[in-house]
Amino acid sequence: MAAKKVIAFDLYGTLLSTESIAHELAKVYDEEKGKSLAALWRRYQLEYTWRINSMGEYKSFSEITRGALSHAVAEHGLTLSEKDADALMKSYDALHVFPEIPSALKLLEQHADSIDAYVFSNGTDDMVGNSIKTSPDLGPHAGRFKSLVTVHGLRCFKPDRRTYDHLVEQVGKQGHANDVWVVSANPFDIAGARAAGLRAAFIDRAGKGWVDRLEEKRPPSVVASGVDEAIKSIIKD
Repeated sequence: MAAKKVIAFDLYGTLLSTESIAHELAKVYDEEKGKSLAALWRRYQLEYTWRINSMGEYKSFSEITRGALSHAVAEHGLTLSEKDADALMKSYDALHVFPEIPSALKLLEQHADSIDAYVFSNGTDDMVGNSIKTSPDLGPHAGRFKSLVTVHGLRCFKPDRRTYDHLVEQVGKQGHANDVWVVSANPFDIAGARAAGLRAAFIDRAGKGWVDRLEEKRPPSVVASGVDEAIKSIIKD
């Protein structure tokens, strides 16, 4: 009997869309500012993780997310009450999935005997667990994932090599990183996984192909238009 395929899915920006946060921001400001703030909030959320990795320091992803929100608001010359900041942080507990995710979840169900699926995220255990359980779209299907693999205990973030080594260890594939797949819409996550010896499927929803040029000798193993298409390619591999 063939060994099960191990697939680890990034959460924010791959399964769950953070763009829906713009609607919550629009309730505090207006629709135009909501869209702009949502994009800037996400930008600084990621940038902060890269900065703090390089600094050799650590704050939890929840702290970083809240700090990034304050940064985005300040850059727009706006103010935000603690009450509204708390409410916006809670919006991470009600994120919607991308359009193709229901199809992807169905594929995982149909191939449960040949795929071990995991969620692999920068978030803390509590943040990731709540985001999945309380997502109106993902929550009912939480059982599709064997477990959640987070990096909080390592005190560093993707694409630090230690996060991918940790994933390989957590899924029981020590010494066999090439047997583990990372599925992500974040180019830095794909680059990190490939550098650590894992295989990786880049979710190219924009249809631009793989344009990252940091390491041209290690492109994604698969480029797919959606998570469902990535799963299909991995099954065939």
